[in-house]
Amino acid sequence: MTDNRNLLVLTAEEKQELERWAQSRTLPAGDVFRARLILALAAGKSYREMEKSLGTSAPTIARWRKRFEQRRLDGLEGLHRGSRPQVATATVQARVVRRVQQKPGDGSTHWSCRRLARELGLSKSTVQRILAQARLKAHRLEH
Repeated sequence: MTDNRNLLVLTAEEKQELERWAQSRTLPAGDVFRARLILALAAGKSYREMEKSLGTSAPTIARWRKRFEQRRLDGLEGLHRGSRPQVATATVQARVVRRVQQKPGDGSTHWSCRRLARELGLSKSTVQRILAQARLKAHRLEH
């Protein structure tokens, strides 16, 4: 039994767009999920039915319903767009390049990215990025 007070009313254009999103195999999964959620609300499904069929929770359904009611299709975009990658400063880059060209202190023949990162107090990904930008291969350098 559906309650008409909770029925979400969509325009023809919104319904068509949401159905296109819901069937998409190229859109991000979150966009497809939100489109299916709004279509289920418009079809009059209960929160309990949606929790089971979409594998979600009542607070999630309520959040996206509220955002859709406030901003329509624009409200279905995620608010968090991620953080910008941190760029190593020129000083840090110079430290990495200078250190990789020196012989390791433990008697080994060459540096690994992880060992170099540990030595300099950086992440291995940062060291890898810096070495790639400088076109250096730590394991192939002659000391």
